[in-house]
Amino acid sequence: MDKRHAIYNWFRSNPFKVDLAMTLLLLVLFASIHLLAGQSGMFLVSCSLILPLAWRRVRPVYAAAVVVLVCLIQWALAMQPVTGQIAVPLVIYATAAYGPTWASRAVLGLGLVGSVMLTTRLYSNTPEIGILDLTIGALYTVLFSLLVLVSWTIGDLTRVRRLQLQALEDRARRLEIEHQQERQLAAADERSHIAREMHDIVAHSLSVIITQADGARYAAAANPAVATDALATIAATGRGSLGEMRRLLGVLRSDEASPTRPQPGLGDLDELLLGFRAAGLQFSFEQSGTPRRHLPPGAELTAYRVVQEALTNVIKHAGPRTCAITSLEWQSRGLHIDVHDDGRGAAAEPPQGGGGKGLLGMAERISLYDGSLTAGPATGGGFHLSAFIPYSEA
Repeated sequence: MDKRHAIYNWFRSNPFKVDLAMTLLLLVLFASIHLLAGQSGMFLVSCSLILPLAWRRVRPVYAAAVVVLVCLIQWALAMQPVTGQIAVPLVIYATAAYGPTWASRAVLGLGLVGSVMLTTRLYSNTPEIGILDLTIGALYTVLFSLLVLVSWTIGDLTRVRRLQLQALEDRARRLEIEHQQERQLAAADERSHIAREMHDIVAHSLSVIITQADGARYAAAANPAVATDALATIAATGRGSLGEMRRLLGVLRSDEASPTRPQPGLGDLDELLLGFRAAGLQFSFEQSGTPRRHLPPGAELTAYRVVQEALTNVIKHAGPRTCAITSLEWQSRGLHIDVHDDGRGAAAEPPQGGGGKGLLGMAERISLYDGSLTAGPATGGGFHLSAFIPYSEA
């Protein structure tokens, strides 16, 4: 089957070579008859009619024009039909199949007119034309016209089929391009998702590490045990972050053997909060209400990252001895997350020109689930963040 397809594809991709071989074969089968009979004039006329068939697909209009011109000269000189006249129905077929529409209609009209002209030329030298001659002439005209119509009809059907195949090939090509673009968009979306994940991991972990390192540096002289505990927290945070980074890089490598684990969700908040308490952040956490239904895993990951990013920002921007209040409330429409601190307030806003990617990432995450996010300095001081993630209704 593969060899047949290869041969078919070669025939399609090399039309001139195929037509040239067919033309040479027709010259041997038809034109050479006149040469063997010593009819050099008819041999030249036959060659003039057959040779243009080599360009019947690559230049159908020019091939048809040459054949029509030779036939007109032949009719004007009152020459007898030759074996090369086989080129007439072939060039009509080729023009209808591969030429423009106007050329297809033109050869049809010229072919029908030529059928009448040929019949009249055959009986032009007859001194008396009787009823029988008229009947035979009319029959010849009908037969020649039918030959023209059949050749043109087959060519037109070939054109329709060729255009349909071309349309299918174009559609398949467009679908392939669209599929490739969808893959590229999916890859870009996944890279953006991984970038947000890496920002959350790095920002949280570095904030904890910096806070612990600063605290250990000031307390080491007076109480070395505090420094030991801080170093233990730093090591644990670093190992956890390194594991997360390896997991994300494993996804980027698309390595099936790379270790993966489930994405964190609301059930992992206790472990997250323990890390913040170990970093020295003072905060209270409360959860109220009963979920009417489970959030999708992606929405739970979003809620987890919102709490993580909000408390990380408290450590980074709110200032020392800041207390935060974090609450999760399950409402009838979804999950409401509220984080409020009593820190520096307006000074806690992310710096402009390159900063604020954490809040932007949270807003993008929440918007994927038709949620909302508001963040800014609170009226009575401090900074307030409020997020709402609705249920995904079926």
